[in-house]
Amino acid sequence: MREIRILILFVVAVAALGGCRFRKIQKSGDWKVKYEAALQYYEEEDYHRTIILLEDILPIIRGTEEAELGNFYLAYSYYYQKQYILSAHHFQEFVKIYGRSDYVMEAAYMHAYSLYLQSPDYQLDQTVTYEAVAAMQNFINKYPASEYAPDADRIIDDMQEKLEKKAYEQCKLYYKLRRYKSALVVYDNFADDFPDSEYNEEIAYLRIETSFDYAEESIFSKQKERYQNAIDHYLEFIDKYPNSEYIKDAEKIYAKSIEEITKFAGSK
Repeated sequence: MREIRILILFVVAVAALGGCRFRKIQKSGDWKVKYEAALQYYEEEDYHRTIILLEDILPIIRGTEEAELGNFYLAYSYYYQKQYILSAHHFQEFVKIYGRSDYVMEAAYMHAYSLYLQSPDYQLDQTVTYEAVAAMQNFINKYPASEYAPDADRIIDDMQEKLEKKAYEQCKLYYKLRRYKSALVVYDNFADDFPDSEYNEEIAYLRIETSFDYAEESIFSKQKERYQNAIDHYLEFIDKYPNSEYIKDAEKIYAKSIEEITKFAGSK
């Protein structure tokens, strides 16, 4: 127990000395002292103190060679602190200011990657995910042969799967809520946005069912047109998915739609 107490006291004493040293550096009027200390703290992975010192001196040394590295380290310090909103911002600013830097390609990737790390679960708002996809795609377009390109492609695929899942759940939600007009719009958007999705067959069937239900609940003057839409969607469906598991249900809806259309013909 005595040895443990001695060790604890030693650690506390070292920490206190480090704190005194840091406060002394903070009070220094020489930006070079703060700059060199910031680089040292960065190498020691003390990113909190690195940020404090760099935020203090970077406005003063703007336009110098030291500012370039300082801004790069500041962005990475926020990244290592898992403050991804701030790291994304500072990497983006670095790209804007230091377009000819040797670090610009890495900063561009890290900007997009920081956005990616902010991307939430698919159930939540995906605004950041769209921003991350756009940023990562811009990176690939600009640096297609980069060492980061394979990871960038993988990350885009990952985010696209998330957006696809979000869009699919939205389609299902509108269907469950019986918001027929909105549902038909999101079905079309889904097919356009995700042409290779595994969910497209199911969405195509839901388009038939929703069109029929929409017709049934419509006013008389709109019904004929909307039953015809259900028929048209059925014909598109069987042409594209002739062996679908939904064929039997789709055929029943088609038959009902034909029957309703026939009634309109007899009512003239």
